[in-house]
Amino acid sequence: MTETVNGELGPPPAPGAERYPSLALANSAVVLPGGRSVDLLAIPAEANRWLTERGLAPVDAGMREMCATQLRALREQIRSLFASHVAALPALPAALEAVNDALTRVPTAPLLRWDDREGPYRATPHPTTEIVDHALATLAADAADLLTGPDAARLTACGSSPCNRYLLRHGRRHWCSTRCGDRARAARAYARRTRTGEG
Repeated sequence: MTETVNGELGPPPAPGAERYPSLALANSAVVLPGGRSVDLLAIPAEANRWLTERGLAPVDAGMREMCATQLRALREQIRSLFASHVAALPALPAALEAVNDALTRVPTAPLLRWDDREGPYRATPHPTTEIVDHALATLAADAADLLTGPDAARLTACGSSPCNRYLLRHGRRHWCSTRCGDRARAARAYARRTRTGEG
């Protein structure tokens, strides 16, 4: 069962998500205890809100389902790359292709435009499709920077089942939130009590 919630009701940001929007994107769908899941991009309005909160789209971008679907698809490919990195496995070619496609979808520099009165100027056009393409390119570049930069060694998966979020590890901490850390410690304590009771 998937719950649609707004950003205020979702889980707290995982360590590193405030610095890396691609990490926040990867964590925008989370599995909760009891088999529930939360998807912060479930509908176009929520996807628009998510992008707006990160400065990647205006409030009135007018996201459509096709745009939200593209954002969710990139999320899954970035999650795949993060999973490959954390497990020290080769990346799936489709994940690499999706990120590289997003990176090359928009110009890397503002285009040259000409105003009859003012003369030449440079600008990036922003109809909705181009806003989404720009956001996807920005998120893909951020994921590439994270995977190839100094923080790559700190990227890890939350160590509390069933949580599926990623974080940047600080010291020995392997949990995305206090709630997940408490749940993992409780599970370990229960396992110790169970083993002691069997002996």
